[in-house]
Amino acid sequence: MDTDAVPFPRPASQHLPKIGWYGLGAMGSFMARNLAASNRLESPVLVYNRTVSKAGKFVNDIGTNTVTVASSLTQLVTECDVIFTNLANDAAVQCAYDDFAKMMTQTPSDGRKIFVDTSTIYPSIAAQIDKLLQQFPHCHFVTSPVFGPPAAADAGNLVIAMSGDYRSKQEVAHLLVPGVGRKVIDLGGNVEKAPTFKLIGNGMIMGANELLAETLTLGEKSGIGAHTVNSLVKEIMPAPGLIAYGDKMVNNRFDGSVGFSIDLGIKDSLHLRRLAAELNCPMPTVDIAHQRLITARAIHERQKSSGSQTWDILDWSATIAGSRVAAGLEPFDCDVHHVVLDD
Repeated sequence: MDTDAVPFPRPASQHLPKIGWYGLGAMGSFMARNLAASNRLESPVLVYNRTVSKAGKFVNDIGTNTVTVASSLTQLVTECDVIFTNLANDAAVQCAYDDFAKMMTQTPSDGRKIFVDTSTIYPSIAAQIDKLLQQFPHCHFVTSPVFGPPAAADAGNLVIAMSGDYRSKQEVAHLLVPGVGRKVIDLGGNVEKAPTFKLIGNGMIMGANELLAETLTLGEKSGIGAHTVNSLVKEIMPAPGLIAYGDKMVNNRFDGSVGFSIDLGIKDSLHLRRLAAELNCPMPTVDIAHQRLITARAIHERQKSSGSQTWDILDWSATIAGSRVAAGLEPFDCDVHHVVLDD
C-alpha cells in the first residue's frame, strides 16, 4: 500500500471490529462488497437495507462467508462495533441516525462504537448527528464522503475524505484502504469539514461538466464536431473526470442507473449554492450548472410523461442537454449533427 494513502499510523490494537453496513445503493453495494472482500475481518459484514430483497440478493451474489443480512437496524447497532451508512440524501441519513439513537437508548451498550457516514450531506446535518451521538458514552461519529462514480467504487478506487475523532478515523481509514478506496484525505476533527470538502469537490465536477457541455456544443454548431473537440480535451486536459464525462456526452451515455443520477446532482448543487450563500462566496458557474441540470431533468420528465424516454434514470452528464437545446439542437442525441456550410 502507498504510504501516503492513509495519513494515520496503523492502530496498535489487534482487535478486528465487527462491521455493519447500512445502504446498498449504486455506491454502497460496491463499497460494502469490497470491504467484505478485503480479508482483514474476522467475521462477515452485517448488511442492512430498507428494501429487504435487495439485501438478500446482495448476500446471494457475494456469499454468506463474507456478508450476512441483519434482520433489523437493532441487530446492526447492537452487534457491530463500526457501522457504515451510505444513503441517498440528508433526510435518509438523519432518519437513520435518529433510529440508531432510539435503539441505543432502549438497549444501552458499554462497548465502543464508531458510526461512519459516507453519504453526501449538508455540513450542518453532520454537526447535528455528532451532537446526537455524544449523549452515548464511547460512541464516535466520523464523516467520510467519497469521491468517484460507481465505476470507481466498483474498482475500489475511491478518494475518501474524513473528519472527526482522530482514533476513530485511524481505525476506519485502515479498514477502507486498500480495498474500498485508494487514498484518505484528513480534514481534521470538525465533522462538518469533510462534507464541506465533498461539496466543493462536486462543485468542481459541476463546473467542469458545464464547460464540457458548452464547448462540445459549440464544436458541433461550428461544424468542427463534438467528437473532435472531445479528442482535444483528452490531449490538453486529460483529467479522468473530463475524459469520462466528455465520453458520456458525445456518445449519448446518459443512463443514470449505472452512473450518478441527475436528482442527486441537483441535490448537491442545491447544497453547494446554499453553502456559497451562507459564506458570501459567489459561484456563478455552479449557478449555471444548476440551471442546466434542472433543464435536463425537465426535458426528461416530459419525455417520461409521453413514454418516449430512453432512460428511466438520467445521469448528471445530461447537463449538456441544456446547452444543446439553447443552441437549437436535440437534447440527448449527439448523433444528430448540425452542419455549418462553408461560404
